[in-house]
Amino acid sequence: MDLKNAAVLVTGGSCGIGLEAARLLRAQGARVAICARHKDVLEAAAQEIGALPIVADVSKEDDVLRMISTVVKEYGDYNVLINNAGFGLFASLLELTGDEFFRVWETNVLGAMLVARESAKHFVGRSYGNIVNISSTAGQRGFANGTAYCASKFAVHGMTECWRAELRQHNIRVMQVNPSEVQTSFGAGESAQTKSENTTKLYASDIARVIASMLEIEDRGFVTESTIWATNPR
Repeated sequence: MDLKNAAVLVTGGSCGIGLEAARLLRAQGARVAICARHKDVLEAAAQEIGALPIVADVSKEDDVLRMISTVVKEYGDYNVLINNAGFGLFASLLELTGDEFFRVWETNVLGAMLVARESAKHFVGRSYGNIVNISSTAGQRGFANGTAYCASKFAVHGMTECWRAELRQHNIRVMQVNPSEVQTSFGAGESAQTKSENTTKLYASDIARVIASMLEIEDRGFVTESTIWATNPR
């Protein structure tokens, strides 16, 4: 697609991969709305890049309905969802609580489904759309202390395949991006803070470029999935 014709919603768009994807798409001429839970951080990010801020928690159905209604009202030709909202919580199986597990699942799985469902209703009505799910290499291989997070990202992978099978007939491209470790804030709270810079590891802007390049492919084809690893991290 021509990114100048893109009308985009980025969930989890106030920091990290979401913010960098929104920034790049805005720079390439797209109209972009970003959502997050914390109003102050969200509005500062939106003002910085020239995006439409929508305060919403993707795990809450009423918030999602309001958010998609706002995007459709603002962009009648809304045509790209970057399903990015998510966080990581890491604990051993022996220490993981049901509440912790469910909290990760609510945002990373339920939230992704709700936003995709409401977006897909609009896309099907237009016979066109793009859904980019941001998963993780943790959705391809598990690791110690990763029960909650890995389970959520394996679930995203499964949902992506289901949605692709359902929506292709409506000219809707469903794609997935699997970043390995990215230098960005990563936890239950939203923050612009990052760890000390490590130039051998991935940056959020690297993932943003992959997302944009996948969207830019002519609509007659699409990349189903892209996995990004740091070349030689230290």
